[in-house]
Amino acid sequence: MPYATNADLPVSVRRHLPEHAQDIFRATFNHAFAARAGDPRQEEAAHRIAWAAVKRSYVKAGDRWVERL
Repeated sequence: MPYATNADLPVSVRRHLPEHAQDIFRATFNHAFAARAGDPRQEEAAHRIAWAAVKRSYVKAGDRWVERL
């Protein structure tokens, strides 16, 4: 299920990630979801890929996600 806006993202994503990281997550998830049409683990794979994309630009510092320098 692709996400149209950041407000549609899971609560766990919205609660923990800054707005820009949410944009990265949403765009990557939607792309990965579409690319894996027909895969029985489509949504699971899209979530893993989206988190990996976020982790390329952000790092968790304590309980907050901050942009990598």
